[in-house]
Amino acid sequence: MASSEALTTTGYIKHHLQNLTFGQHPDGTWGIAHGAAEAKAMGFWAIHLDTMFWSVLLGALFIWVFRRAAVKASAGVPSGLLNFVEWVVEFVDDNVRGSFSHKNDLVAPLALTLFVWVLLMNTMDLVPVDWLPELAKLMGIEYMKVVPTTDPNATFGMALGVFVLTVFYSIKVKGIGGFTAELTMQPFAAKNPILKILFLPANFFLEFVSLVSKPVSLSLRLFGNLFAGEMIFILIALLFSGGAVLFIAGGVLQWAWAVFHILIVLLQAFIFMTLTIVYLEMAHSHH
Repeated sequence: MASSEALTTTGYIKHHLQNLTFGQHPDGTWGIAHGAAEAKAMGFWAIHLDTMFWSVLLGALFIWVFRRAAVKASAGVPSGLLNFVEWVVEFVDDNVRGSFSHKNDLVAPLALTLFVWVLLMNTMDLVPVDWLPELAKLMGIEYMKVVPTTDPNATFGMALGVFVLTVFYSIKVKGIGGFTAELTMQPFAAKNPILKILFLPANFFLEFVSLVSKPVSLSLRLFGNLFAGEMIFILIALLFSGGAVLFIAGGVLQWAWAVFHILIVLLQAFIFMTLTIVYLEMAHSHH
């Protein structure tokens, strides 16, 4: 944390909410932003290095653990890691079978990847807020946000990936004509050709808003819940510097919120996976 901000509550909160941002400075040079103002000046093409690092690292961890379990799989009774991995796979598979009624070999692996990946990223919120940022400071890294899902860039990126797949399969299954008809022939329908034409603008507006709202709501729901949880952890952490009584109170509150937050961590990963399955089911279904 910068020394000028170290003694203030506002500085502490701003520091913990600041991403490690890399981009182009106004003078044309490239480098790390030293504060929110520099990060903002870098514009749209700036990269949050901490979000990229932790999301890729956790994704690689997911692949390594599940591959290790797959390599050790045998015909005997599973135990330990293999038993856990099989339980997760069966849980996701049951949800896919219950919500997706079409044939597509991509949906189940996609649902498994999103569920475990989002769950791992959310779980980073349970790590005490000062541990990893303080470790990063010792390594000369000024800022370090360790929960990728508290960064809207990460949640919007995943949601946009789901949105692209939804549009792709809508066109692939129904054709351009069928997809266009879904956007222009409902919810107001009529047999009269003139009324059909008159309803086109209203139908397109309503259906286009409904289509675009899917990735927006998918990303903002995940981001909002995790960002709020992270903010509460940060506010609780401020109590530890307020004397012995507040230190004890902070410890109790942090433990209580962490226990409750486990439910949010699991639930948000499950919701993201489930909505992805539902959106792909809608993309494969004719109206």
